[in-house]
Amino acid sequence: MEPPQLSVDSTPFEDTSAEPPTPTYTPNRRFSDAFLAAIPKTDLHVHLDGSVRLETLIELAAEQGIELPATTVEGLKEKVFKAHYASLVEYLQGFQYTTAVMQTEAALERVAYEFAVDNFSEGVHYFEVRFAPQLHASAASGGRDMLTVLKAVAAGCTRARDEWNAHAGIGEAGGPPPFEFAIIVCALRMFQGVFSPYYREFCEMHKHESDHRVYGLASMSLITAAVAARREHGVPVVAIDIAGAEAGFPARDHKEAYDWAHKHFLNKTVHAGEAFGPESIFQAITDLHAERIGHGFHLYSADMCDSMQGDEAAEFCTNLVEFIASRRITLEVCPTSNLQTMPELKKSLLNHPLKRMMEDRLSLTVNTDNRTVSNCTLTGELRQTVDAFDMSEKQLKDCIIGGFKRSFFPRPYKEKRAYVRRVIDYYERLEQEMNVDRAPPSPVGII
Repeated sequence: MEPPQLSVDSTPFEDTSAEPPTPTYTPNRRFSDAFLAAIPKTDLHVHLDGSVRLETLIELAAEQGIELPATTVEGLKEKVFKAHYASLVEYLQGFQYTTAVMQTEAALERVAYEFAVDNFSEGVHYFEVRFAPQLHASAASGGRDMLTVLKAVAAGCTRARDEWNAHAGIGEAGGPPPFEFAIIVCALRMFQGVFSPYYREFCEMHKHESDHRVYGLASMSLITAAVAARREHGVPVVAIDIAGAEAGFPARDHKEAYDWAHKHFLNKTVHAGEAFGPESIFQAITDLHAERIGHGFHLYSADMCDSMQGDEAAEFCTNLVEFIASRRITLEVCPTSNLQTMPELKKSLLNHPLKRMMEDRLSLTVNTDNRTVSNCTLTGELRQTVDAFDMSEKQLKDCIIGGFKRSFFPRPYKEKRAYVRRVIDYYERLEQEMNVDRAPPSPVGII
Protein backbone atom coordinates (compact mmCIF):
# COMPACT_ATOMS: atom_id res chain seq x y z
CA MET A 1 0.00 0.00 0.00
CA GLU A 2 1.45 3.33 -1.03
CA PRO A 3 1.16 6.30 1.33
CA PRO A 4 -1.02 9.16 0.06
CA GLN A 5 0.90 11.89 -1.72
CA LEU A 6 0.53 15.49 -0.60
CA SER A 7 0.66 18.13 -3.30
CA VAL A 8 2.66 21.18 -2.20
CA ASP A 9 4.45 24.09 -3.76
CA SER A 10 7.56 22.44 -5.17
CA THR A 11 9.71 25.55 -5.18
CA PRO A 12 12.48 24.80 -2.68
CA PHE A 13 13.90 27.28 -0.23
CA GLU A 14 17.57 28.06 -0.47
CA ASP A 15 19.60 25.26 1.11
CA THR A 16 22.16 27.27 3.04
CA SER A 17 23.97 24.22 4.35
CA ALA A 18 23.52 20.48 4.31
CA GLU A 19 24.46 20.36 7.98
CA PRO A 20 24.00 23.86 9.39
CA PRO A 21 25.73 24.54 12.68
CA THR A 22 23.62 24.31 15.79
CA PRO A 23 23.05 27.86 17.04
CA THR A 24 24.36 28.65 20.48
CA TYR A 25 22.81 31.16 22.84
CA THR A 26 24.10 32.51 26.10
CA PRO A 27 22.46 30.39 28.81
CA ASN A 28 19.77 32.23 30.75
CA ARG A 29 20.74 31.33 34.30
CA ARG A 30 17.47 32.55 35.77
CA PHE A 31 15.86 29.27 34.75
CA SER A 32 17.30 25.81 35.28
CA ASP A 33 16.37 22.94 32.99
CA ALA A 34 14.62 21.38 35.98
CA PHE A 35 12.43 24.46 36.45
CA LEU A 36 11.41 24.59 32.77
CA ALA A 37 10.55 20.89 32.91
CA ALA A 38 8.54 21.23 36.13
CA ILE A 39 6.35 24.24 35.37
CA PRO A 40 2.86 23.59 33.95
CA LYS A 41 2.85 24.35 30.24
CA THR A 42 0.49 24.58 27.28
CA ASP A 43 0.90 23.62 23.65
CA LEU A 44 -1.77 25.42 21.65
CA HIS A 45 -0.35 24.75 18.18
CA VAL A 46 0.60 21.13 17.64
CA HIS A 47 -0.41 18.73 14.85
CA LEU A 48 -1.29 15.13 15.66
CA ASP A 49 -0.04 13.75 12.34
CA GLY A 50 3.25 15.58 12.81
CA SER A 51 3.80 14.07 16.25
CA VAL A 52 3.61 10.29 15.77
CA ARG A 53 6.21 8.25 17.64
CA LEU A 54 8.62 6.82 15.08
CA GLU A 55 8.54 3.40 16.73
CA THR A 56 4.77 3.42 16.35
CA LEU A 57 5.00 4.58 12.75
CA ILE A 58 7.26 1.64 11.92
CA GLU A 59 5.05 -0.86 13.72
CA LEU A 60 1.78 0.37 12.19
CA ALA A 61 3.32 0.50 8.72
CA ALA A 62 4.45 -3.12 9.02
CA GLU A 63 0.99 -4.20 10.22
CA GLN A 64 -0.76 -2.36 7.40
CA GLY A 65 1.64 -3.21 4.58
CA ILE A 66 2.77 0.38 4.04
CA GLU A 67 6.27 0.83 2.68
CA LEU A 68 8.51 3.34 4.48
CA PRO A 69 11.84 4.78 3.28
CA ALA A 70 13.46 3.06 6.28
CA THR A 71 12.39 0.56 8.91
CA THR A 72 14.45 1.80 11.85
CA VAL A 73 14.15 4.96 13.90
CA GLU A 74 17.69 5.93 12.95
CA GLY A 75 16.97 5.36 9.28
CA LEU A 76 13.80 7.46 9.34
CA LYS A 77 15.64 10.27 11.10
CA GLU A 78 18.32 10.17 8.43
CA LYS A 79 15.99 10.04 5.43
CA VAL A 80 12.72 11.73 6.46
CA PHE A 81 12.42 13.23 9.95
CA LYS A 82 15.58 15.29 10.05
CA ALA A 83 17.06 17.82 12.43
CA HIS A 84 17.42 20.21 9.48
CA TYR A 85 15.54 20.47 6.17
CA ALA A 86 16.61 21.94 2.85
CA SER A 87 13.13 23.18 2.01
CA LEU A 88 9.52 23.34 3.11
CA VAL A 89 8.80 20.60 0.57
CA GLU A 90 11.25 18.32 2.34
CA TYR A 91 9.79 19.26 5.72
CA LEU A 92 6.32 18.16 4.60
CA GLN A 93 7.34 14.79 3.18
CA GLY A 94 6.98 12.95 6.47
CA PHE A 95 3.26 13.65 6.69
CA GLN A 96 2.46 11.33 3.80
CA TYR A 97 3.74 8.43 5.91
CA THR A 98 2.18 9.39 9.23
CA THR A 99 -1.27 9.98 7.73
CA ALA A 100 -1.02 6.71 5.81
CA VAL A 101 -0.82 4.64 9.02
CA MET A 102 -3.62 6.63 10.73
CA GLN A 103 -6.46 5.14 8.67
CA THR A 104 -8.13 2.92 11.29
CA GLU A 105 -9.90 3.72 14.54
CA ALA A 106 -7.41 1.65 16.51
CA ALA A 107 -4.42 3.43 14.97
CA LEU A 108 -5.95 6.86 15.54
CA GLU A 109 -6.70 6.10 19.18
CA ARG A 110 -3.22 4.70 19.76
CA VAL A 111 -1.44 7.65 18.17
CA ALA A 112 -3.61 10.08 20.15
CA TYR A 113 -2.99 8.23 23.42
CA GLU A 114 0.78 8.19 22.92
CA PHE A 115 0.75 11.83 21.84
CA ALA A 116 -1.05 12.81 25.05
CA VAL A 117 1.33 10.75 27.19
CA ASP A 118 4.34 12.39 25.55
CA ASN A 119 2.92 15.83 26.34
CA PHE A 120 1.91 15.05 29.91
CA SER A 121 5.29 13.41 30.56
CA GLU A 122 7.08 16.72 30.06
CA GLY A 123 4.66 18.85 32.05
CA VAL A 124 2.37 20.03 29.28
CA HIS A 125 -0.76 20.15 31.41
CA TYR A 126 -3.00 21.43 28.64
CA PHE A 127 -2.79 20.96 24.89
CA GLU A 128 -5.04 21.61 21.93
CA VAL A 129 -4.24 18.95 19.37
CA ARG A 130 -5.15 19.85 15.81
CA PHE A 131 -5.60 17.64 12.79
CA ALA A 132 -7.72 17.26 9.65
CA PRO A 133 -10.28 14.46 10.12
CA GLN A 134 -10.78 14.56 6.33
CA LEU A 135 -7.36 12.94 5.89
CA HIS A 136 -8.48 9.90 7.89
CA ALA A 137 -12.13 9.54 6.81
CA SER A 138 -13.87 7.78 3.97
CA ALA A 139 -17.48 8.05 2.85
CA ALA A 140 -17.39 4.63 1.20
CA SER A 141 -19.46 1.80 2.62
CA GLY A 142 -17.82 0.51 5.77
CA GLY A 143 -15.56 3.53 5.95
CA ARG A 144 -15.00 6.06 8.71
CA ASP A 145 -17.01 9.24 8.88
CA MET A 146 -15.56 12.31 10.58
CA LEU A 147 -17.45 11.63 13.79
CA THR A 148 -15.80 8.21 14.04
CA VAL A 149 -12.38 9.78 13.49
CA LEU A 150 -12.96 12.52 16.07
CA LYS A 151 -14.26 10.07 18.66
CA ALA A 152 -11.21 7.82 18.21
CA VAL A 153 -8.76 10.68 18.78
CA ALA A 154 -10.77 11.95 21.75
CA ALA A 155 -10.83 8.45 23.25
CA GLY A 156 -7.05 8.16 23.10
CA CYS A 157 -6.47 11.55 24.68
CA THR A 158 -9.15 10.94 27.32
CA ARG A 159 -7.61 7.63 28.37
CA ALA A 160 -4.21 9.26 28.80
CA ARG A 161 -5.68 12.23 30.66
CA ASP A 162 -7.59 10.05 33.10
CA GLU A 163 -4.53 7.88 33.78
CA TRP A 164 -2.33 10.87 34.48
CA ASN A 165 -4.92 12.65 36.61
CA ALA A 166 -5.09 9.51 38.77
CA HIS A 167 -1.47 9.99 39.85
CA ALA A 168 -0.99 10.93 43.48
CA GLY A 169 -1.18 14.65 44.16
CA ILE A 170 -2.56 15.72 40.77
CA GLY A 171 -5.36 18.23 41.28
CA GLU A 172 -4.98 18.25 45.06
CA ALA A 173 -4.61 21.50 47.02
CA GLY A 174 -1.12 22.88 46.45
CA GLY A 175 -0.28 20.18 43.94
CA PRO A 176 0.07 20.17 40.16
CA PRO A 177 -3.06 21.19 38.24
CA PRO A 178 -4.98 18.45 36.42
CA PHE A 179 -4.11 17.48 32.87
CA GLU A 180 -6.59 18.59 30.21
CA PHE A 181 -6.91 18.64 26.43
CA ALA A 182 -9.06 19.88 23.56
CA ILE A 183 -9.29 19.30 19.81
CA ILE A 184 -8.99 21.77 16.92
CA VAL A 185 -10.21 20.61 13.52
CA CYS A 186 -8.19 21.71 10.49
CA ALA A 187 -9.69 22.58 7.14
CA LEU A 188 -7.24 22.80 4.24
CA ARG A 189 -6.78 25.90 2.09
CA MET A 190 -6.45 23.60 -0.88
CA PHE A 191 -6.58 19.87 -1.54
CA GLN A 192 -6.68 17.31 -4.32
CA GLY A 193 -8.29 13.92 -4.56
CA VAL A 194 -4.98 12.17 -3.90
CA PHE A 195 -4.84 13.64 -0.41
CA SER A 196 -7.17 10.99 1.06
CA PRO A 197 -10.11 8.70 0.18
CA TYR A 198 -12.49 11.28 1.63
CA TYR A 199 -11.11 14.05 -0.56
CA ARG A 200 -11.14 11.80 -3.62
CA GLU A 201 -14.81 11.10 -3.05
CA PHE A 202 -15.57 14.73 -2.22
CA CYS A 203 -13.90 16.01 -5.40
CA GLU A 204 -15.77 13.50 -7.51
CA MET A 205 -19.12 14.43 -5.95
CA HIS A 206 -18.49 18.14 -6.62
CA LYS A 207 -16.67 17.91 -9.94
CA HIS A 208 -18.86 20.60 -11.52
CA GLU A 209 -17.89 23.22 -8.94
CA SER A 210 -14.85 25.49 -9.22
CA ASP A 211 -11.82 24.49 -7.15
CA HIS A 212 -12.15 27.38 -4.72
CA ARG A 213 -15.85 26.67 -4.23
CA VAL A 214 -15.01 23.04 -3.45
CA TYR A 215 -12.49 24.13 -0.82
CA GLY A 216 -15.18 26.16 0.91
CA LEU A 217 -17.76 23.37 0.70
CA ALA A 218 -15.33 20.94 2.30
CA SER A 219 -14.74 23.36 5.17
CA MET A 220 -18.49 23.67 5.72
CA SER A 221 -18.79 19.89 5.78
CA LEU A 222 -16.01 19.71 8.35
CA ILE A 223 -17.35 22.36 10.71
CA THR A 224 -20.92 21.06 10.77
CA ALA A 225 -19.62 17.56 11.58
CA ALA A 226 -17.30 18.96 14.28
CA VAL A 227 -20.08 20.92 15.98
CA ALA A 228 -22.34 17.87 15.87
CA ALA A 229 -19.58 15.78 17.46
CA ARG A 230 -19.26 18.33 20.25
CA ARG A 231 -22.97 18.86 20.81
CA GLU A 232 -24.24 15.30 20.45
CA HIS A 233 -21.28 13.20 21.57
CA GLY A 234 -19.29 15.40 23.95
CA VAL A 235 -16.12 15.43 21.81
CA PRO A 236 -14.13 18.45 23.09
CA VAL A 237 -13.83 20.23 19.73
CA VAL A 238 -13.10 23.86 20.58
CA ALA A 239 -12.03 25.55 17.33
CA ILE A 240 -11.61 25.44 13.58
CA ASP A 241 -8.34 26.13 11.79
CA ILE A 242 -7.25 26.30 8.16
CA ALA A 243 -3.81 25.10 7.15
CA GLY A 244 -1.91 24.57 3.94
CA ALA A 245 -0.48 26.71 1.17
CA GLU A 246 -1.38 30.39 1.64
CA ALA A 247 -0.29 31.94 -1.67
CA GLY A 248 -3.10 31.62 -4.18
CA PHE A 249 -5.48 30.03 -1.69
CA PRO A 250 -7.06 32.92 0.24
CA ALA A 251 -8.81 32.66 3.57
CA ARG A 252 -11.99 34.10 2.06
CA ASP A 253 -12.64 30.73 0.35
CA HIS A 254 -13.57 29.49 3.82
CA LYS A 255 -15.57 32.50 4.99
CA GLU A 256 -18.90 30.69 4.98
CA ALA A 257 -17.56 27.93 7.23
CA TYR A 258 -15.98 30.40 9.62
CA ASP A 259 -19.13 32.50 9.73
CA TRP A 260 -21.06 29.35 10.60
CA ALA A 261 -18.55 28.45 13.32
CA HIS A 262 -18.71 32.01 14.65
CA LYS A 263 -22.50 31.83 14.93
CA HIS A 264 -22.30 28.47 16.70
CA PHE A 265 -19.88 29.66 19.38
CA LEU A 266 -16.83 27.81 18.10
CA ASN A 267 -13.43 29.45 18.41
CA LYS A 268 -11.35 30.39 15.37
CA THR A 269 -7.64 30.15 14.68
CA VAL A 270 -5.93 30.40 11.28
CA HIS A 271 -2.51 29.46 9.90
CA ALA A 272 -1.47 32.81 8.44
CA GLY A 273 1.71 34.74 7.82
CA GLU A 274 3.78 31.57 7.71
CA ALA A 275 4.45 31.42 3.99
CA PHE A 276 2.68 34.59 2.87
CA GLY A 277 2.62 38.24 3.94
CA PRO A 278 0.76 40.50 6.39
CA GLU A 279 -2.31 40.65 4.16
CA SER A 280 -2.89 36.98 4.85
CA ILE A 281 -3.01 37.72 8.58
CA PHE A 282 -5.32 40.69 7.96
CA GLN A 283 -7.68 38.51 5.94
CA ALA A 284 -7.72 35.86 8.67
CA ILE A 285 -8.82 38.47 11.20
CA THR A 286 -11.28 40.46 9.10
CA ASP A 287 -12.85 37.67 7.01
CA LEU A 288 -12.60 34.72 9.41
CA HIS A 289 -12.94 36.33 12.87
CA ALA A 290 -9.60 34.80 13.94
CA GLU A 291 -8.95 34.99 17.68
CA ARG A 292 -5.51 33.42 17.34
CA ILE A 293 -3.02 33.27 14.47
CA GLY A 294 -0.88 30.23 13.73
CA HIS A 295 2.73 31.37 13.29
CA GLY A 296 2.23 34.97 12.10
CA PHE A 297 5.89 34.89 11.08
CA HIS A 298 5.59 37.55 8.36
CA LEU A 299 3.58 40.03 10.42
CA TYR A 300 6.25 42.70 9.91
CA SER A 301 7.15 41.83 6.30
CA ALA A 302 5.90 44.95 4.54
CA ASP A 303 7.84 43.91 1.44
CA MET A 304 5.52 40.90 1.11
CA CYS A 305 2.36 42.98 0.73
CA ASP A 306 0.78 42.34 -2.67
CA SER A 307 -1.61 45.28 -2.98
CA MET A 308 0.68 48.04 -1.70
CA GLN A 309 4.32 48.93 -1.27
CA GLY A 310 6.70 51.40 0.33
CA ASP A 311 5.34 53.72 3.00
CA GLU A 312 1.79 52.52 2.46
CA ALA A 313 2.78 48.92 3.17
CA ALA A 314 4.82 49.95 6.20
CA GLU A 315 1.87 51.91 7.62
CA PHE A 316 -0.42 48.95 6.97
CA CYS A 317 1.86 46.66 8.99
CA THR A 318 2.06 49.18 11.83
CA ASN A 319 -1.72 49.42 11.99
CA LEU A 320 -2.08 45.65 11.81
CA VAL A 321 0.34 45.14 14.70
CA GLU A 322 -1.51 47.72 16.80
CA PHE A 323 -4.84 46.06 16.01
CA ILE A 324 -3.54 42.64 17.02
CA ALA A 325 -1.91 44.00 20.17
CA SER A 326 -4.88 45.99 21.42
CA ARG A 327 -7.35 43.15 20.87
CA ARG A 328 -5.00 40.52 22.32
CA ILE A 329 -5.19 38.33 19.25
CA THR A 330 -2.69 35.67 20.19
CA LEU A 331 0.18 34.53 17.96
CA GLU A 332 0.96 30.82 18.16
CA VAL A 333 4.73 30.96 17.63
CA CYS A 334 6.62 27.76 16.71
CA PRO A 335 10.36 28.52 16.93
CA THR A 336 12.02 25.29 15.75
CA SER A 337 9.52 24.76 12.94
CA ASN A 338 10.26 28.27 11.64
CA LEU A 339 14.01 27.73 11.93
CA GLN A 340 13.66 24.62 9.79
CA THR A 341 11.59 26.20 7.00
CA MET A 342 12.65 29.88 6.97
CA PRO A 343 16.08 30.28 5.36
CA GLU A 344 16.21 33.99 6.23
CA LEU A 345 16.61 33.06 9.88
CA LYS A 346 20.01 31.52 9.10
CA LYS A 347 19.25 28.81 11.65
CA SER A 348 19.35 31.30 14.54
CA LEU A 349 16.38 32.28 16.68
CA LEU A 350 18.08 35.65 17.17
CA ASN A 351 16.83 36.55 13.68
CA HIS A 352 13.23 35.56 14.44
CA PRO A 353 10.54 38.29 14.60
CA LEU A 354 9.65 36.81 17.99
CA LYS A 355 11.96 39.42 19.52
CA ARG A 356 10.03 42.25 17.89
CA MET A 357 6.72 40.62 18.83
CA MET A 358 7.81 40.67 22.46
CA GLU A 359 9.00 44.27 22.22
CA ASP A 360 5.56 45.23 20.87
CA ARG A 361 3.95 43.42 23.81
CA LEU A 362 1.94 41.10 21.61
CA SER A 363 0.06 38.19 23.13
CA LEU A 364 1.98 35.08 22.15
CA THR A 365 2.57 31.48 23.09
CA VAL A 366 5.50 29.16 22.39
CA ASN A 367 4.54 25.87 20.72
CA THR A 368 6.04 22.81 19.05
CA ASP A 369 3.99 22.64 15.81
CA ASN A 370 5.13 19.06 15.09
CA ARG A 371 6.93 17.12 17.78
CA THR A 372 8.22 14.43 15.43
CA VAL A 373 8.71 16.32 12.17
CA SER A 374 10.45 19.19 13.97
CA ASN A 375 12.18 16.82 16.42
CA CYS A 376 11.34 19.02 19.39
CA THR A 377 9.65 19.19 22.78
CA LEU A 378 7.83 22.07 24.44
CA THR A 379 10.47 22.22 27.18
CA GLY A 380 13.18 22.45 24.54
CA GLU A 381 11.32 25.23 22.74
CA LEU A 382 11.18 27.21 25.98
CA ARG A 383 14.86 26.57 26.69
CA GLN A 384 16.06 28.05 23.42
CA THR A 385 13.58 30.94 23.63
CA VAL A 386 14.50 32.08 27.14
CA ASP A 387 18.19 31.78 26.25
CA ALA A 388 18.03 33.53 22.88
CA PHE A 389 16.14 36.55 24.25
CA ASP A 390 17.39 36.55 27.85
CA MET A 391 13.83 36.49 29.09
CA SER A 392 13.16 37.71 32.60
CA GLU A 393 11.16 35.88 35.23
CA LYS A 394 8.14 38.08 34.52
CA GLN A 395 8.40 37.60 30.77
CA LEU A 396 8.45 33.82 31.03
CA LYS A 397 5.66 33.77 33.58
CA ASP A 398 3.47 36.01 31.45
CA CYS A 399 4.10 33.80 28.42
CA ILE A 400 3.32 30.57 30.27
CA ILE A 401 0.24 31.84 32.11
CA GLY A 402 -0.87 33.60 28.93
CA GLY A 403 -1.01 30.22 27.21
CA PHE A 404 -3.56 28.99 29.73
CA LYS A 405 -5.52 32.25 29.61
CA ARG A 406 -5.68 32.38 25.81
CA SER A 407 -6.53 28.70 25.46
CA PHE A 408 -9.89 27.58 24.09
CA PHE A 409 -10.61 25.66 27.30
CA PRO A 410 -13.46 23.21 26.62
CA ARG A 411 -15.50 23.84 29.75
CA PRO A 412 -17.42 26.80 31.25
CA TYR A 413 -15.58 30.07 31.83
CA LYS A 414 -15.85 29.80 35.61
CA GLU A 415 -14.07 26.46 35.48
CA LYS A 416 -11.41 27.91 33.21
CA ARG A 417 -10.77 30.76 35.66
CA ALA A 418 -10.44 28.30 38.53
CA TYR A 419 -8.07 26.15 36.46
CA VAL A 420 -5.86 29.11 35.54
CA ARG A 421 -5.77 30.16 39.19
CA ARG A 422 -4.48 26.73 40.16
CA VAL A 423 -1.84 26.96 37.45
CA ILE A 424 -0.68 30.35 38.73
CA ASP A 425 -0.53 29.16 42.35
CA TYR A 426 1.49 26.08 41.41
CA TYR A 427 3.81 28.07 39.16
CA GLU A 428 4.54 30.54 41.97
CA ARG A 429 5.14 27.70 44.40
CA LEU A 430 7.75 26.25 42.02
CA GLU A 431 9.39 29.67 41.71
CA GLN A 432 9.91 29.77 45.45
CA GLU A 433 10.96 26.15 45.85
CA MET A 434 13.42 26.27 42.96
CA ASN A 435 14.81 29.72 43.76
CA VAL A 436 14.07 31.36 40.44
CA ASP A 437 16.16 34.52 40.09
CA ARG A 438 13.75 37.45 40.04
CA ALA A 439 16.12 39.68 38.11
CA PRO A 440 14.90 43.05 36.82
CA PRO A 441 13.09 42.69 33.51
CA SER A 442 15.06 43.22 30.34
CA PRO A 443 13.86 45.73 27.68
CA VAL A 444 11.92 42.97 25.93
CA GLY A 445 8.50 42.38 27.48
CA ILE A 446 5.49 40.15 27.19
CA ILE A 447 1.99 40.67 28.59
